[in-house]
Amino acid sequence: MLVTGGAEGIGWAIARRFAAGGHRVAIADLRGDAAVARARELGEGHLGIACDVAVEPQVIAMVGKAAAAFGRLDVLVNNAGIADSFLPTVEQGTDLFGRQLDIHLKGTFAASREAAKAMLPAGGGAIVNLASIAGLTGLPRRNGYAAAKAGIIAITRTLAAEWGRGGIRVNAIAPGYVRTALVEALEREGRVDTGAIGRRAPLGRLARPEEIAEVAWFLASPAASYVTGVTLPVDGGWMAYGAAGDLDG
Repeated sequence: MLVTGGAEGIGWAIARRFAAGGHRVAIADLRGDAAVARARELGEGHLGIACDVAVEPQVIAMVGKAAAAFGRLDVLVNNAGIADSFLPTVEQGTDLFGRQLDIHLKGTFAASREAAKAMLPAGGGAIVNLASIAGLTGLPRRNGYAAAKAGIIAITRTLAAEWGRGGIRVNAIAPGYVRTALVEALEREGRVDTGAIGRRAPLGRLARPEEIAEVAWFLASPAASYVTGVTLPVDGGWMAYGAAGDLDG
């Protein structure tokens, strides 16, 4: 299996889960040295690849290396991503907006296309895309990120419809807020209030990366053999709660 953005956070949790389940794992990351180090942590037979998913030739090479190393490609998890600026919209530029689309959306498209070239002749596989609740609801100041994630939800459906006869299932996870190193850095910078986020979620806390990894494992597994084209919110009930304020108020 291949996971992009796999050196840290949700991606690293996914890599560990699939390795524990018996998969040989290719970890792709913008920081190639970190990807190689993480692959070594998993043990013999795993692979680290340097890749900027916003650069199409690098994506083509990434998928080719993983498929060549393993002899096939059964699972792709499109996880690579970057944080938004959280600036008021009137202060946002188009550069970061475009970068969000390049990494999240174009990267997911290109990696999925290349993975399908390996999966279709082999009789199928599973692709799991990382979307977000930002692509399902309105989060102020999250324009580029939300647009990219909404696009991922759309192409998840279109690819599932196109490739289903070829045995490829394509699904997406829409996490809520997850306690990763990135979120903790945003908290230190005053850009997110994790306390308020936790109070609003019916389950009363942020997700752990391992909880998202378990959902990715399920969607890629035979247990989800009749599930395709779905975007599954994994948000502690965030989308279900519609009242004003938080649950502790």
